[in-house]
Amino acid sequence: MIVNAAEEISADCRFASFIDGENWPESRRCLTLVNPANGQPWGIADTDPAAIDAAVGSARAAFDSGVWSDLTPYQRAGFLRRFGDLIRENAGALSELESLASGKVHAATRAEMTVAADWYYYYASALETIDDKRRVLTSNSEAMITREPIGVVVAITPFNGALSLGSWKLAPALAMGNAVILKPPVDAAGSSIRLGQLAIEAGIPKGIVNTVVADSSDGERLATHPGVNMVSFTGSTQVARHLGGKVTASLKRFVCEGGGKSAHIVFEDGNVEAAAIAATHGAFSGTGQTCVAGSRLLIQRSVFDRFVEKYLASVARIRLGAPASPGAHLGPLASERQFRKVLSYIQDARDAGATILAGGDVPEMEGDLAGGFWISPTVISDVNLDMLVCREEIFGPVVTLQPFDTEEEAINMANSLEYGLAAGFWSQDPMRIRRVSRKLQAGSVWVNTYRAINLRAPFGGYKQSGLGRENGVEALDEFSQIKTIVQEYGPPADPFAN
Repeated sequence: MIVNAAEEISADCRFASFIDGENWPESRRCLTLVNPANGQPWGIADTDPAAIDAAVGSARAAFDSGVWSDLTPYQRAGFLRRFGDLIRENAGALSELESLASGKVHAATRAEMTVAADWYYYYASALETIDDKRRVLTSNSEAMITREPIGVVVAITPFNGALSLGSWKLAPALAMGNAVILKPPVDAAGSSIRLGQLAIEAGIPKGIVNTVVADSSDGERLATHPGVNMVSFTGSTQVARHLGGKVTASLKRFVCEGGGKSAHIVFEDGNVEAAAIAATHGAFSGTGQTCVAGSRLLIQRSVFDRFVEKYLASVARIRLGAPASPGAHLGPLASERQFRKVLSYIQDARDAGATILAGGDVPEMEGDLAGGFWISPTVISDVNLDMLVCREEIFGPVVTLQPFDTEEEAINMANSLEYGLAAGFWSQDPMRIRRVSRKLQAGSVWVNTYRAINLRAPFGGYKQSGLGRENGVEALDEFSQIKTIVQEYGPPADPFAN
């Protein structure tokens, strides 16, 4: 959260935009931000409008020169592997930067950094194994279909995973030969700035990976810049709609992952004990600040009471603590704004007659943690779709419980909202698994598990949860364009000869 902007950059101003292989030197203000765990200030250099043009100019020149796009796939693969190695070697420092932005505990962000490296390894392997050319033959001609890079890609990332989710965009975009400008949120820019520096250390040419510190208005200017060819966005559905309209007005390619309000269904033939544990992790990981959080628990009425007992016991074992604390499971909310927003949803549910089964309060934290943005894991029952807590993405540690009677009712409840990013359900019936998997309107459906994201499998949303796909070989199509080259053999026919 930004609390003020000093006139001059001080020693406390730790980061600045990284453009053309160097820290951007023109910034003259230091934005003071707040550590979400304890409320202590830290700073980042603000970017003046000239930095937008500089970043696009750097990326444009680097791409047009062919210094990256003209390399063979095998050559780019080597650089991607070195990039992944450096991310893994620097995982500790990068995880601290991610925790500073999101409030996630270090154990979680450290795991994310280690896994983030896998994206670069995966797309390096893809470059070496996937044929990016295919031929279509006729009796007297040949058509060659090739993938080519799009050009300059702007990757707009969220606060809850600027580096990890940014790698979902950066790795395939680089694999296809594009130049990329990372635009993280201002208060989550540290890890992305370091990512740009690591790209240089990996030998990737300057200008191919730039990082810009920019607020939403400057971010829109960056996305709509005439030198940009594509925008890949992760964030709220509302912003995706607004930004997508601006970007596509000039026929730029726009890929987005929007919000989610994911249903997690427990049928009576499912493993209730395992479901309770998975539902705890599925909803509260990252303090609920994840787009796929299973925040709507739908439980068949015949096992509702048994599930709730197991679930509340599992939730009660969650330990809040400083991100660096080895024993902490969850950290604070990322900002005061998010903290107040989540509390308002809880209060709205109370006012509407819902029952708070767990949490719903601001816990007393000791020492300097008392200044952080803490909310206890909250479980709410006696809710309905007229309540905001059931309809809107909260992005916090809040879960609702709703009973259902029939399979059809569960599917209708799960599909009732505008979102369709993810869903999960528990059942041992093979026929039910086939039926429900097909009928759930979500880009990812997890059966007898939750949050099982695989970098080899495409990820994206139905309905208002997004356009296009990330991950898997499908992402290579998003970050490339198809060219058809037709060559005819022999003399061409003259259609006007007779």
